[in-house]
Amino acid sequence: MSTAGIVAEYNPFHNGHAYHIARTRENGASAVVCVMSSWFVQRGETALMHPNARAHMALMNGADLVVSLPVPWACAAAQTFARGAVGLLDAMGCVDTLSFGSECADIELLRAASRAVDDYTVRESMRANLLSGVSFASARQRAVEELDPRVASVLSSPNDTLAVEYIRAIDTLKSELTPFAVRREGAGHDSGEAVNSFASASLIRTRVRAGENFDDLMPESAAAILRAEIEAGRAPADINALEKAVLACLRISTPEKIAAVPDISEGLENRIYSASRSASSLEELYSLTKTKRYSHARIRRVIAALLLGIEAPDCEGIPPYIRVLGFNAIGREKLRAMRSTAKLPIVMRAADIKKLNDRAKHISAIEERAADLFSLALPSIMPCGAEYTDEISVI
Repeated sequence: MSTAGIVAEYNPFHNGHAYHIARTRENGASAVVCVMSSWFVQRGETALMHPNARAHMALMNGADLVVSLPVPWACAAAQTFARGAVGLLDAMGCVDTLSFGSECADIELLRAASRAVDDYTVRESMRANLLSGVSFASARQRAVEELDPRVASVLSSPNDTLAVEYIRAIDTLKSELTPFAVRREGAGHDSGEAVNSFASASLIRTRVRAGENFDDLMPESAAAILRAEIEAGRAPADINALEKAVLACLRISTPEKIAAVPDISEGLENRIYSASRSASSLEELYSLTKTKRYSHARIRRVIAALLLGIEAPDCEGIPPYIRVLGFNAIGREKLRAMRSTAKLPIVMRAADIKKLNDRAKHISAIEERAADLFSLALPSIMPCGAEYTDEISVI
């Protein structure tokens, strides 16, 4: 029996995600295990809705087991995000394939790109390119282009860039996971248009926040879950609801404190600190900080990390436990198998983490903070403690 792992945010779950799972099963997977971002996502923002509700969407549409990617890895740059997620799948000891979306869907080309970004001459060229003031992504693509233009083209698309990081993570962790690429269909990443009922999660979030219809862009069961969350005031979460909290956090910080969070370099802490002195909104803060070198996503992630109290050592290595969000009958069997194969503790309840080591407790404390701040970003403010009160989704 083949077990495939998928890394996702499901923010929210849409038709493209259902297609990805279906193609993964067509490739021979008898079980699908998903590692899914928890309370905050890679954009440096709150997720649209509770992790358990998003896990329920996935389970209703082809996933068998969903586990959480803790915030220090979920709200991080692509390399850290990929390493954390691949590390969890590898640590389960029962997953043999890593399935991911890709624009090119060419594993050998993606492998070549993975080797190229770690090439010594590329790294040296990157350093020179960064001195010209361009972003990390642009500096890397230019450097790889000098080595191999065909390979460099892979680094120009978001999904392929992440695919390259998955393959790098497999190599770095010496994992035996076999990569499998599913060609991305329909709308592009962050596209503002739907194509044949395929739309980006970004477009769906925009529709949700505008009160517009989204049913045609999601599987029926996923749309029903989202509607129920909206009606209960548990969605959509919005980072802008935390605007004053974020600005307050920055105004009482110092450049030294900002410099302690992940992904800080080239004086970014000074730009953020300076911008926070005069910005009166999050959008103004992002705009005042933004340059060719610093992307909006990177700035948002750094600011989110500061708000959540995440420091650079927190996202080193891989997460210290496997936190279960939901499962079905097949997923239950996988969990039983993992009792003898898993290299990390399997956690069914947040309270169980108190029995684990100090690092696990520390990461859990960050998750608790993220959950409690997330609860303030909802249309109806919810009490603290969602990490402890949200129930595992079982179908």
